[in-house]
Amino acid sequence: MSVTLKSPPSSFLSSSLPKSRLGFANGSSSSTLLFKFNRSFPVLRASSGSSSSVDTGLSTELDAVSTFSEIVPDTVIFDDFEKFPPTAATVSSSLLLGILSLPDTIFRNAVDMAMADSTCSPLDNPELRLSCFVNKALVNVGGDLAKLVPGRVSTEVDARLAYDTHGIIRRVHDLLRLYDEIAVPPERLLFKIPSTWQGIEASRLLESEGIQTHLTFVYSFAQAAAAAQAGASVIQIFVGRVRDWARNHSGDPEIEAAIQRGEDPGLALVTKAYNYIHKYGHKSKLMAAAVRNKQDIFSLLGVDYIIAPLKVLQSLKESITSPDEKYSYVRRLSPQSAARYDFTAEEVCFLSLSQFLDTDIVVNNEKDLSYSMILITPCIGSNAIAMCK
Repeated sequence: MSVTLKSPPSSFLSSSLPKSRLGFANGSSSSTLLFKFNRSFPVLRASSGSSSSVDTGLSTELDAVSTFSEIVPDTVIFDDFEKFPPTAATVSSSLLLGILSLPDTIFRNAVDMAMADSTCSPLDNPELRLSCFVNKALVNVGGDLAKLVPGRVSTEVDARLAYDTHGIIRRVHDLLRLYDEIAVPPERLLFKIPSTWQGIEASRLLESEGIQTHLTFVYSFAQAAAAAQAGASVIQIFVGRVRDWARNHSGDPEIEAAIQRGEDPGLALVTKAYNYIHKYGHKSKLMAAAVRNKQDIFSLLGVDYIIAPLKVLQSLKESITSPDEKYSYVRRLSPQSAARYDFTAEEVCFLSLSQFLDTDIVVNNEKDLSYSMILITPCIGSNAIAMCK
């Protein structure tokens, strides 16, 4: 669940940070600290059509796939910077719990300082007091990560606010204020928000203020399209989770259509979302998370970011690619292929959301989200509704 801008290596990695180890390998991207590899890029040779192939000089499959997409490991070992130099990160409440369980981590002091903050202790309301401490800890750790990585740091917004548009916006403003106090500029930050309709509306309003958002828990094309229309900076789709859902449930039109075409539902969702974003000129970057194997990665080459388990990345790194195999790696997703993708009339009905948001229907100084949901409900996959509850 990490995101990044392409950036040169940070000189901070050669500084005197104490070596420490922090890792989570439970396979859940909601409870991991994620870093993107920093690597040198080989020359990319474009071929005809929508695919590209890797030029000579590559030595591993990881090098090959990394020329098409940003590859993100779903865990980190801080004492192995030379092998996996970090360039971006995500900070969450689960990460804070992990830090507290490892007292020798370099981030433990950031959490301890937050817990000792004098502005939180006097608060009478226990929930407000806990929220204050958590916000301070998230920002303290995020500030340390911002010194460590040259890319962006994504900060989790409390999932309990998932159905409260104004609550999400207030929380992001609070976090921004705390980041400003430690001199971390807004352009270095993303805010990770659940993709409920209220979360998507919060993203739209925050992006209109110039605040970068990272919409997560996307399980349907309805969510992906709405997130793109909202102008979210990053949209995260969980490939493996959609696949798992399809194996155990039936009756969802979106999933059934993918299966009838002989496609994996998770991979099909990423492909459709990518094509929608690029065909209709949205600014969002797409992140494919919860990939389970190398074939998933090969099928998604060209998507902006791919989060993969360390065991898959290690396999890619250990697999040597000879010059004769360089053309076997093909870009599956590209703006050119997106331009040729045909959406059905039902799929294009998602445009009604953006049209609605431009209307003058206002309730209590905000767009009536319940009405917007009525407009697009015929297009919504049942899996997205169930998985967001």
